[in-house]
Amino acid sequence: MVIDVMGVRRTKTNVKRFTRRMQGALLFVFCVVFALILGLCARLAWLHVNEGEDYGKKVLAQQSLGTNTNLPYRRGDILDRNGTVLARSTKVFNVIFDPSIINMDESYAEPTIEALVSIYGLDANELRSILVEKPKSAYIRLLRQQSLQSKLDFEEYVANSKNRKQIQGVWFEEEYIRNYPFGSLASHVIGYTVGGDIGTWGIEQYYNEELIGTNGREYGYYDSELNQVKVEKPATDGDTIVSTLDVNVQRLVEEKIKNFRSTWKCENTGVIVMNPNNGAIYAMASNEGFDLNEPRNLSAYYTPEEIAAMSEEETLNALNRMWRNFCISDTYEPGSTFKPFTVAAALEENLVKATDTFTCDGYRKVAGYRINCNRRSGHGVVTLTESLMKSCNPALMSIGELLGRDEFYRYQEHFGFGQRTGIDLPGEGGSILIPKENLNVTELATSSFGQGFNITMVQLASAFCSLVNGGYYYQPHVVEQIRNAAGTVVYENQGVVLTSSVSPKTSEFMRQAMFMTVDSGTASPAKVEGYLVGGKTGTAQKGVRDKENQKYVVSFIGCVPTDDPQVVIYVVIDEIHDEEKKASSSLATALTSEILEEILPYLGIYPEGEINYHIDLPVNDPSTDLSGIQEGDIISQDGTDPEPAAPPAPAE
Repeated sequence: MVIDVMGVRRTKTNVKRFTRRMQGALLFVFCVVFALILGLCARLAWLHVNEGEDYGKKVLAQQSLGTNTNLPYRRGDILDRNGTVLARSTKVFNVIFDPSIINMDESYAEPTIEALVSIYGLDANELRSILVEKPKSAYIRLLRQQSLQSKLDFEEYVANSKNRKQIQGVWFEEEYIRNYPFGSLASHVIGYTVGGDIGTWGIEQYYNEELIGTNGREYGYYDSELNQVKVEKPATDGDTIVSTLDVNVQRLVEEKIKNFRSTWKCENTGVIVMNPNNGAIYAMASNEGFDLNEPRNLSAYYTPEEIAAMSEEETLNALNRMWRNFCISDTYEPGSTFKPFTVAAALEENLVKATDTFTCDGYRKVAGYRINCNRRSGHGVVTLTESLMKSCNPALMSIGELLGRDEFYRYQEHFGFGQRTGIDLPGEGGSILIPKENLNVTELATSSFGQGFNITMVQLASAFCSLVNGGYYYQPHVVEQIRNAAGTVVYENQGVVLTSSVSPKTSEFMRQAMFMTVDSGTASPAKVEGYLVGGKTGTAQKGVRDKENQKYVVSFIGCVPTDDPQVVIYVVIDEIHDEEKKASSSLATALTSEILEEILPYLGIYPEGEINYHIDLPVNDPSTDLSGIQEGDIISQDGTDPEPAAPPAPAE
């Protein structure tokens, strides 16, 4: 409203007042809110006095759960081909002490301490000291890796105790430890684990990613009624590895090696037993192995006094030697076990025929050097088969000359020498071949019978399998199957063919020639009653050709039965210490025979009545006495000196 007073225009406004009615309403609201606050405070005070301890325990229990959120996975088992456990993770329990809970009530301490002392034999005063010195700690590990039975004993003690409600603040943390039921059996193949569940050496290392799993998680929360609800995401266990090993075969091989080494001292002894028709390794043993449950224990090789006297560096070197797998890591000159490959290469190239003959005068002159045969008086005229039966160096040098360095080198690589096989084990060594451009006449001559270059056991064994199985080069392997935690097969290896090495015709000839070498040649000690055994011996000079201190690697590689090979065995003995026997491959063939006689029945290969060991093959000189003949593979300087002297060392 506008009012004009004496010419001045004024505006009149309505002013609202805080009435008594409004004041009364505000006072009422204030009183209601104040009453509610008083009621809430009274309720909180009551809960604190009457139920505060219970709520405190619930909160602490939730906090304790937070310290044990990880649920450990179980590392996968390692089995042999028949399902026998070679490595397994066993659940154990860590005893955890929680002073924060025990100190909530003075009546908890002594009953809890008494329970721990009774079951685990702990020191009561030390436990009391922990409660005083670390009163708020929620996680103190008292003991590690206790058995399930001890946990059950503790729980039974608590359940039967009159003070069971006062035994508080003790819980158990799950963990797994790796266990190897057979101790040192197949130690170089299986390997072991170190802290953090990490595989070291062998299958444990190579398949570590498959063997490990994923930890689970456990956590909790309170529902509307303050009840704790636990939520668990279970752990995913590791996969199970089914190896190609056969426990019975491996055990027998290792027993024979141990007996041999107790009789004949030597630097290294290696044995590989494998299936030539798929590359599966049934047994692989190097020396005496080591205890997988105590992988740093050197007592199998040294006396306590020797171990105590070792420096830290000497101990480490000794451990590395003990852990090293000779069968795949060490290289050496193969000697005459390589001769079948030279012959097979020449057959494949149609440079020789089974009916060809060669003349052996006991030596052959090459580039001014006299390279001797194992029989200094000579073998006379020999057939291709007899060149292997009698291990005739001059015949093999003639065949190598026919091949020439280009073809010879090509076939070395074709048979897998000069490259790793890709076996599923860590630490595989590579071979050392003479470069093709350095394969001069002398180097070609010595290489033809296996001297002058280095290979590994697994290379030669795999290549030999292809010679006798029809020409299929299978990649060697020690694992045939992987199964997940549910038992489903997620990987299977039934044999991977890498290449075709020789024709079926050449393979058939090699089987026959290998049989004759055992039947009537230098490998006769490898015979096994009732079985058709074929193979080739080897005696290779090692290192510098020092006639005063010459060292040798003697070996035998063979197959059974020769008409349909099911097993290939390779035995290598490095540096026999006996002066009279150090160059004798008969030790390798005899050890082979002992092993085959024991393992063949375990592999389902049985003798069939009376076996006629004679095969009608052309032999030029059946009257030749081969008893006691060993390969010498010896090189001597041209002249009257009959003792060996090495030609210039081939370039590497």
